[in-house]
Amino acid sequence: MIQINEHYTEIGNNYLFAEVARRVREYKASHPDKKVISLGIGDVTQAIVPAVIEAIHKATDEMADAKTLRGYAPDAGYDFLIQAILKHDFTDRGIPVEADEIFISDGAKSDTGNIGDILGQDNWVAITDPAYPVYVDTNKMAGRKIELLPCTPENQFVPAFPEKVADVIYLCYPNNPTGTVLTREQLKKWVDYALEHQSLILFDAAYEAFVSQPDIPHSIFEIPGARKTAIEFRSFSKTAGFTGMRAGYTIVPKELTAKTSKGETLSLNAMWKRRQSTKFNGTAYIVQRGAEAVFTPEGQKQIREVIAYYMENAKIIKSGLEALGLTTYGGVNAPYIWAQTPNNMTSWEFFDLLLNKIQVVGTPGSGFGQSGEGFFRFTAFGNREDTLEAVKRIQLAF
Repeated sequence: MIQINEHYTEIGNNYLFAEVARRVREYKASHPDKKVISLGIGDVTQAIVPAVIEAIHKATDEMADAKTLRGYAPDAGYDFLIQAILKHDFTDRGIPVEADEIFISDGAKSDTGNIGDILGQDNWVAITDPAYPVYVDTNKMAGRKIELLPCTPENQFVPAFPEKVADVIYLCYPNNPTGTVLTREQLKKWVDYALEHQSLILFDAAYEAFVSQPDIPHSIFEIPGARKTAIEFRSFSKTAGFTGMRAGYTIVPKELTAKTSKGETLSLNAMWKRRQSTKFNGTAYIVQRGAEAVFTPEGQKQIREVIAYYMENAKIIKSGLEALGLTTYGGVNAPYIWAQTPNNMTSWEFFDLLLNKIQVVGTPGSGFGQSGEGFFRFTAFGNREDTLEAVKRIQLAF
């Protein structure tokens, strides 16, 4: 008889965003006359910028000619994209990263889940709570033990060190879902902790392009010593509107090592390269050419305008909720607003109220973990008209 991985039975049947989509789909089916506005799933609404579209069209034309056709992409990505990333995101900022430490992928979600392939099952894992569901679910799927680190208003959303020394630590800053950040000094404490205990930090920096304050680091590798203890994940999804294109990259420093059960020291860079070459056939050439265009002067100007558009949405949502007396967090260095639910409502009660009463969709905080109960996530990725209408509906309803 076929045997299953029984660790899958330890996670819920429905992925958070799939459950949100199901409830919205059922509501729309029974209320076809109602316009539902979504400030829930963090999907983009603004068009991919012209510089990127032009590069994609040019790359598509190349694929139509046998002389310029590209087949399988290099496992770690094309050098033209790696060099553009290296220069813009790291070298020009004085951050020490090398070209062969950058691995192009189909997105940060894949990589933050797949990184567990090179980590042992017996590692003790610490994950901030609330958290992007992929961190918790993929470690449960692998059978690892997890300690959740509460991030709440009481600790200013700065997690305390785990009670048991962690082998692996997930940090996401700017944070999804809370929209909060760590200062450089706060992040340094985590790097120092990891160095002291020989821990590995998995640092999700998918939203670094939204950072607006100077004391907030864009990369963990700005912190001295981080190259010996951290892997960083980046994404084009929200930075450049690639949610439907799928592109991201992961930085694995070459001096980063781990030990086997027999005490042998191995390079995590080499192991990740081996994993990718075995299980991944590379991000499409057309997509990588589009991603390269993000780093051109025209591309940078255009995507900064789109990011500013979304962050203006964040201001509209945040100020609109606070005008009602709701307590909010985030929305300054991240495109997420983390709002406390009114009248001691649970997060799913608030979800149902907004959907059924005013046809506005957000994301229940409890779906991100137990510390998310009593909170609700709104995203700034809607278009301006819908964002203004959603805030107006909420204000009229309360």
